[in-house]
Amino acid sequence: MNGLRPEDYLEPGCIFCKPEDENARPVDLRRCFSRLDEYLDRNDYAAARRHLDYWKAEALANNDLRGLLSIENERMGLFRKLGDEAAAEEALASALALVERTGLDGTVTAATTWLNAATVRKRFDRAAEALPLYEKSRAVYERELAPEDPRLGGLYNNMALALADLGRFAEARGLYEKALSVMERQPHGALEMAVTELNLADLAAAERGLLEAEAEIETRLDRARALLEDPSLPRNGYYAFVCEKCAPSFGYYGRFMEEMELKQRAEDLYAGA
Repeated sequence: MNGLRPEDYLEPGCIFCKPEDENARPVDLRRCFSRLDEYLDRNDYAAARRHLDYWKAEALANNDLRGLLSIENERMGLFRKLGDEAAAEEALASALALVERTGLDGTVTAATTWLNAATVRKRFDRAAEALPLYEKSRAVYERELAPEDPRLGGLYNNMALALADLGRFAEARGLYEKALSVMERQPHGALEMAVTELNLADLAAAERGLLEAEAEIETRLDRARALLEDPSLPRNGYYAFVCEKCAPSFGYYGRFMEEMELKQRAEDLYAGA
């Protein structure tokens, strides 16, 4: 998931541990996100969109700024997946305004919001606009989080994508390697590692060309496939999403059977959810 969950911001001394004013009535975020996960596990994005719109209205009616910020972060992620730039930008603007309104600048909560906003900008080919948001997020994460925190792995991987788009290949490679180092220490971190290995294959192709980088590309693809076959990984909706996301990369490099197998695996998991 891409948004702020209760465990992300219910910390000692956090401004969100109490309502912003006496008239605020917190919405039930755990209930909201539990049902959202059910929709996403079934790949039912239309229902997920209606669900988040409903809970956004509830948070607004209750004057619950903490709930609203969490929901806007989830909406950013959903609209990014759907390719709806206008809706993603609307959620992005709302989330950034809420960070300012609640005085959260410099906190992990703010950094997560900046990271989500940056991935929206990157998704819609605006890497130059995404990079300052990634940099703000990185400064806070590296100061406040433990070096093995999986949130750092996600940040490094996504920031590297923007750097690669801007032709800053050496910096991108360094961040991909840092992402792998973080994620290899996580339970079920193989999924994120597989995505990063495919990103490194793309980086090699962009930097040196397909022919010169062929050996590295094949090695990266082999590693990614092995990671996706890890028997300890839960075969759930998120696993299906990662298989679906990775499949086109195998096809792009001519490994069509693997592309079809991963797509079919995702479809089967979604159908059985």
